[in-house]
Amino acid sequence: MINYREKIADVLTHHMEGISFEEVLDMIEKPADPKMGDYALPCFKLARVLRKAPPMIAKGIAESIEDEHLFEKVEAVNAYVNMFVDRNDFAHEVVAEAIEKGDDFGRSDVGAHRKVIVEYSSPNIAKPFHIGHIRSTVIGSSIANIYDFLGYDIVRINHLGDYGTQFGKMIVAYRRWGNREDVVREPIKTLLEYYTRFHKEAENDPTLEDEARATFTKLEHGEKEEMELWQWFREESLKEFTRVYDMLGIAFDSYKGESFYSDKMPRFVKELEEKGLLEEDQGAKIVRLDEYDLPVALITKSDGSTLYITRDIAAAVYRKETYDFYKNIYVVASQQNLHFQQWIQILEMMGYPWARDCVHVPFGLVSMEEGAMSTREGRVIFLEDVLNRAVEKTREIIREKNVNTENIEETAAAVGIGAVIFNELSNYRIKDYVFSWDHVLNFEGETGPYVQYTHARACSILRNAGEEVVAKAMKGFDSTYITGDSAHELESLLYEFPDVVHEAGDKYEPSIVTRHIVDIAQAYNRFYHDEHILTDNEDEKVAKVALVMAAKNAIKNGLALLGMEAPERM
Repeated sequence: MINYREKIADVLTHHMEGISFEEVLDMIEKPADPKMGDYALPCFKLARVLRKAPPMIAKGIAESIEDEHLFEKVEAVNAYVNMFVDRNDFAHEVVAEAIEKGDDFGRSDVGAHRKVIVEYSSPNIAKPFHIGHIRSTVIGSSIANIYDFLGYDIVRINHLGDYGTQFGKMIVAYRRWGNREDVVREPIKTLLEYYTRFHKEAENDPTLEDEARATFTKLEHGEKEEMELWQWFREESLKEFTRVYDMLGIAFDSYKGESFYSDKMPRFVKELEEKGLLEEDQGAKIVRLDEYDLPVALITKSDGSTLYITRDIAAAVYRKETYDFYKNIYVVASQQNLHFQQWIQILEMMGYPWARDCVHVPFGLVSMEEGAMSTREGRVIFLEDVLNRAVEKTREIIREKNVNTENIEETAAAVGIGAVIFNELSNYRIKDYVFSWDHVLNFEGETGPYVQYTHARACSILRNAGEEVVAKAMKGFDSTYITGDSAHELESLLYEFPDVVHEAGDKYEPSIVTRHIVDIAQAYNRFYHDEHILTDNEDEKVAKVALVMAAKNAIKNGLALLGMEAPERM
């Protein structure tokens, strides 16, 4: 597809002495109001070079380029040169590409198959997969989808929280108050009850904490009975997690969690010592980071046990040695900002040149209207319950409105779960928010169901047009019929779609895609309202059907990047 900014910069450079192509390219803007043109050149910076008032410069440039074939119209407005591209050529260029590329429209090979690791979701074993986990899960999945679409080779990692003193507590609680049948029937909810009871009982009996530490020590040393219980808890938890991941349409390439690195950490403690980075402080071993304006990093406790930093160093080196990554992306809550600053700095101090290829992508936290979620107190909202309620509500709406769908259950799942995902990805990831059932299950306005419905409406138009008209549109069309204001607005948004995907990847920000496909859906619906699409004039009908196909492809691809389905009937 033609790069219009570069094309315009090339034209302008030929009419402006003493200004380089790169300088002109950097100056070109996209006006917020389409009435001010498709592109604009502010002339303030040129005043010093050309020694003229900006309005005079704008007038001269506008007059010199107004006959260029690229433009339909050029205007000088105060200090701006407002440029309107030739709508006929623009429409043909954009729509033809969107149709030809189909599911690949917006895709890029900029990644050149370089390896990118995305670590996301990473729930704790034997604890609830709750609404707080949805952020890492769907943001991470979308980032992985976007990088895959940009041509990178993606490794999706679920770094399970399957190690630590909480397993000593869980084993103690199970032995005292648990039974196998309850765990098999409802693993996570049952283990949560044990975990909650442990903390309540420990308030009156502090010896329970000592027993839990001793039990975890046995687990660390590989004692048979503790290992078998831990492995069982892990397997039962994964069954529960997998059911939710299947509902979300999310899969991973690796479930290597914290426990996988437990035997790999001594190598890095030794390396830190050999490189003179480790100090002893009251029995604990630390790395000082004062010169980087960071607090002391604790590497091992006074009892010799390791911490998250040690495990994350081991995990990063393992991933580099195993995958030779170009980027190693961690989608983890903003609460961990300091942790990531510390261990990435330590990696750099250890002499690993790829340390800054490890990228922390933080996101804001979810709280409940009653306050922060607490696993210890059992105050959580299970993610599976949220998804099931969304599907149930959608099913009710489908039946109430007698929606024309071949499979109610499939549509209810696609739309209900899509609504939850879209809700998560519609705002900047860094924003905190309070979970509200009413908000999540509200399908009105700029929501996932609205975008999915727009896709289904476009599919309906194509079905009504018939296979013959669709086939003609795919072969070619007369773009003079799709140059009206609403058509041009839609085409402009389709043209921007590939750049939007790039920007979302560069900023690790799926909400950029979310907002853009809402814009495309709204523009499509204006076009649908303003224009009679299935007209008696065959050439006009073919051209308008071509634009419908182009919009449908962009919406479908955008939804796929978010991890959502695009139903053809709703």
